[in-house]
Amino acid sequence: GQQQMYKLDIGWPKVPEYFTGQTFCVAVDSLHGLVYVGQRGVDVPKVLVFSQEGYFLHSWNETVEMPHGIFVWNTAIDSSVWITDVGTGKYGHTVKQYSPLGKLMQVLGTPGNAGSSLIPLQFDQPAEVFVEENGDIYVVDGDGGMNNRLLKLSDDYKEIWLTGINGTGIGEFRIPHSVTMDAFGRVWVADRDNKRIQVFDKVTGEWLGAWSGCFAEDGPYSVRFTADYKYLIVAQLNINRLAIFAAPSIGSIGDCVMVHTIQLADETKPHLVDVDMKSGAIYVAEIGAQQVQKYVPL
Repeated sequence: GQQQMYKLDIGWPKVPEYFTGQTFCVAVDSLHGLVYVGQRGVDVPKVLVFSQEGYFLHSWNETVEMPHGIFVWNTAIDSSVWITDVGTGKYGHTVKQYSPLGKLMQVLGTPGNAGSSLIPLQFDQPAEVFVEENGDIYVVDGDGGMNNRLLKLSDDYKEIWLTGINGTGIGEFRIPHSVTMDAFGRVWVADRDNKRIQVFDKVTGEWLGAWSGCFAEDGPYSVRFTADYKYLIVAQLNINRLAIFAAPSIGSIGDCVMVHTIQLADETKPHLVDVDMKSGAIYVAEIGAQQVQKYVPL
């Protein structure tokens, strides 16, 4: 009985056959009209680049082993692509910055070495990265490794604050899987295996609250705000669903209020999503279906 908010763009991409591996992550460059897809597999290009209309543009493969999360960062003069790599080979356990054409520009972490929680810049299967306009970096680390933490770095890669250990208490995590920010300076983390979303102050790292009442069926895998910041989109992989929540305004985050759902096909397995902050379109990386789908707002 609920009114539909989105519809599937069945014409995106124009040629789905370019997806040749498991599509784990997607990132939108709203400024330049580009969509980056990270995929895994043997002898497949790890990063595919499409236009927002769905045309395949190019791919690149250098120094990417097993992409998990991907994020596009735009400045006034430049843009770059950040990738978390959870591989166990010589490139893994890192957060890396690339040029839009795939040139490696920066490596955070020690490639090939799983970290311990004692050293801030030593990752163990880092799940996702979010970069603010000013260059501050947020990393959720990790995707099932020893670390269960949220780390904030300055634009020159120094630790600003670090929070989280493996656990179920306030500010503790069991697989922090996705991270994003709202319009009020709050950092939202999909605390996947605790079946909740936790929220922190971006300046201090202080815990601001949690949403746990809405995820009994399946934990949150991905968190992204709509372009107007009115809603929070959450992917739930095991029940093949996108849940849409009312985003709280300034002040207390309150309790979760689900306003809409998008039910995907069986075994689609939506892993991570991104939102085009110009058009409002949602892109969904689906590891079960081995594709990325685009949903446009009605």
